[in-house]
Amino acid sequence: MKSFSLQTYLDDIYSRFPEAEHQPIIGLTGNFVDGETRLVDRYYKSVIAAGGTPVIIPPVTDKNIILNTLEHIDGLILTGGGDFNPLWAGEEPSPRLHGINSTRDLAELLTVRLAYNRQIPMLGICRGIQTLVTALDGEVDQDIAEKYKTRREIISGTGNDAHALIKHSQDADRNEPTHNVIIDKNSVLYTLYNTEKIAVNSFHHQAVRNGGKRFNVCAKSPDGIIEAIESSEYKSIIGVQWHPEWLEDSGPALFKWLVDKSKEFHYAKNLHKRILTLDTHCDTPMFFPKGIHFEQRDPRILVDMHKMAEGHQDAVIMVAYLPQPKIGESFSSKVEFNVSSPTEYADLIFDKIEAIVKANSRYISIARTPADLYEDKRKGRRSIMLGIENGLALERNLNNVKHFAQRGVVYITLCHNGDNDICDSARGCNTHNGVSQFGEKVIKEMNKYGIMVDLSHAGEKSFYDALEISSTPIVCSHSNCKALCDVPRNLTDDQLKALARHDGVAHITLYHGFLRNDSIEANINDAMEHLNHAIDIMGVEHVGLGTDFDGDGGIKGIADSSELINFTLQLLRRRFNERDIERIWGGNWLRIMALVQQSRTE
Repeated sequence: MKSFSLQTYLDDIYSRFPEAEHQPIIGLTGNFVDGETRLVDRYYKSVIAAGGTPVIIPPVTDKNIILNTLEHIDGLILTGGGDFNPLWAGEEPSPRLHGINSTRDLAELLTVRLAYNRQIPMLGICRGIQTLVTALDGEVDQDIAEKYKTRREIISGTGNDAHALIKHSQDADRNEPTHNVIIDKNSVLYTLYNTEKIAVNSFHHQAVRNGGKRFNVCAKSPDGIIEAIESSEYKSIIGVQWHPEWLEDSGPALFKWLVDKSKEFHYAKNLHKRILTLDTHCDTPMFFPKGIHFEQRDPRILVDMHKMAEGHQDAVIMVAYLPQPKIGESFSSKVEFNVSSPTEYADLIFDKIEAIVKANSRYISIARTPADLYEDKRKGRRSIMLGIENGLALERNLNNVKHFAQRGVVYITLCHNGDNDICDSARGCNTHNGVSQFGEKVIKEMNKYGIMVDLSHAGEKSFYDALEISSTPIVCSHSNCKALCDVPRNLTDDQLKALARHDGVAHITLYHGFLRNDSIEANINDAMEHLNHAIDIMGVEHVGLGTDFDGDGGIKGIADSSELINFTLQLLRRRFNERDIERIWGGNWLRIMALVQQSRTE
């Protein structure tokens, strides 16, 4: 018998602790009709049945409302409804266009773009699949019958197309399947159903024309209409043209998929709140003198304040990259700016970084020690550390080691692509047979002033020489495994073992040419293979991530800083525990940094 005693229900809630288990929060876009935001109960009941907590998202365009909503949800469902205004796609309205819902359009397009940038799992249903492609550079047919013959037209010989269109806008009950869809066997959708054909319901006159580069088509109806899409970028995004909330047999699988991915995403977000996430190498500063807006989401660069926030990234080591001149070339001819020397150029880059940080000091700062990084995280700021890529910046002057130490430089990559006066490069011509006499003095001076010695880009003999010369562990800020991709820049298994014996670290990088040396485009799975190989050889205490963003780094799955949380999701899927994820995400590097800085004698 139903009780009308509120206290009875409260007593039940408070009879245990915690009061409830956490469930991922799933936002559902509400339909807007006659001044009311509505949601058919089947949507939220399907979320509840899958183990999620549903909340309705009203069609509001205020950026603060949208961003605060996205901050608190773990997954997003884009629900069905009326047509989009075709002007959002740069098209004029077809005579067959039905009623548009202008109140929903902009609110949902903004929500999708911002959720996409934040890696929030999404499921688009009917209008929702069209929301996905409209927001993310795909194309929608305003009316699919305009481009297909009906069966009557085929019989009469009229019409302009050779395909027969089946009936997609049915009059049957919504829980009645009315046609089949054929699922691509190489898709996430296939893993949910483990069959190539399922029967679905159908209530639409529009459909996706072209999913665009961000989506793969993963299901079609017998007449060739796109019925489902999924992310081509290793994001948790699926769109379906049918209404799974009404299908008792096949519907629950999609909602369970979304809730499971949302649960995983929630855990990753919370993990990033507890641990420090550090990318040890990016080349973004080379663009700073070109009018880059680091405080904006600037499409010209892969790392900025927005992308770092979206990817839940705490810190990055930004380097002053100095190209190595060939014999007979001047350094000034290799850079676009009027500088007289490599040292001046490095200082120019650091001046630009400091100016950017000063203008945004509420949100970001320059860190010089591990303690600085943790203090910034505690205060809600992101951190930039300074590095140098190519010891050419020293200009054969040992006093410049002290100069750059005082500027806050935490590591110097001894060389780049070409031998310099410090050592031979992996792509050099063995000028010194390893580290030069001057290079030995540089390494010892770096030890003296607490600057980490970075051997990425160095030749193999230079690597082993530096291991013996340095009194502190060395690092490879962005290097991969030669056993998996045989290029000069990568490290052999023997180098990895030697590095581990000397308590150094090697951080995998995201440049496709160091991940694969065939014609196949590298992706996040390739990066994880290199990480796993390095762990097998060295142990988890000696690895990390140095993306090389804006230095040609960036692959499908981790294309820029906004996608760095995807790296954590991959670690979780491979059953790494929190302690090991913390090590990989910078803990190993910071152990070495602390040791190097504590060993300084000046």
